[in-house]
Amino acid sequence: MQLCTPIHQIGLHRGGAQDAKKAKLYSRIGKEVISAVKKGGPSLVSNKALADLLEKFKELDVPKEIFERNVKKASEKGQEAYIEKVYEVYGYGGAGIIVEVLTDKVNRSVALVREVVRDCGGKMADPGSIMFKFRRARVVNIKAKNADKDQLLAVALDAGADDVIEPPIDEEDNEEDLSERYYKIVTSTENYTAILSKLREEGVNFEPDNGSELLPLTTVEVDDEAEDLNKDLMAKLLELDDVEAVYTDQK
Repeated sequence: MQLCTPIHQIGLHRGGAQDAKKAKLYSRIGKEVISAVKKGGPSLVSNKALADLLEKFKELDVPKEIFERNVKKASEKGQEAYIEKVYEVYGYGGAGIIVEVLTDKVNRSVALVREVVRDCGGKMADPGSIMFKFRRARVVNIKAKNADKDQLLAVALDAGADDVIEPPIDEEDNEEDLSERYYKIVTSTENYTAILSKLREEGVNFEPDNGSELLPLTTVEVDDEAEDLNKDLMAKLLELDDVEAVYTDQK
C-alpha cells in the first residue's frame, strides 16, 4: 500500500503554511464571485449576492483587485460556474474527515479526491456517514502564541460570542506545532462582523479565514501512528486545487 509523504517531508514551514492558507482563501472567495456573477450578473445594484461578497472581502481584508479580477473572469468565454461539493472519508483509528470542494469540473474533483484517499489508505464514506458528527458555525481563529487568553475571553464575552474553544496542547508539541494552535471564537452569523470589529479595536490579530467552519460535536482520540497518517492524508487533500477545506473529528 502506498502511503502519503509524511508532512515533515512535504517542505511546509510557518511562512509557507500561512501563504498557502491565504491562497486558499483568495481562491475560494474568487470562485464564489464567479458563481455569483454567473447567476445574477456583474451589477452590485441588482445582484445582492455579489454585493454581499464585496462586504465579505472587506471583513476579511481581501484585496479589492481580487474581487474585480474575478468579476471580469466570470465573463470570459468557457468559464463555468463553480459548484460546492462535500466528500466524507473514513480516516485511521476511527476518525472521520470532511472534504469541502468548490469546482467547475465535478468529475475531475471527485476523481482526484478518491485517488488521494486511496493512495493514503483511507476510505470514501457514504453521504451522511460522517457529516452528522459536525456542526456548521461562524468562527474566528486567533493564533494561540499571539493571544492573551484573559484579554481574548473578555473581548469575546463583551462582543457576545457564543463560545471560545481553547487550543489543544500536547506536552510533546514543538515550536512549529505550537505556532499552528488557535483559539476559536464561535459566534452567530448576526454577531460575526461585530466580533471582528471588536478584535480590531483591541488590537487582536485574527486569521483571514472565510469565517465558516465545521466543528466536531465530539472528538476521537487516536494513537500516534493513526494521528500522523490522518495528518498526511489531510495535507495531501489540501494540496488539490479544488479542495477548499478539510475537517476532522480527530482530537
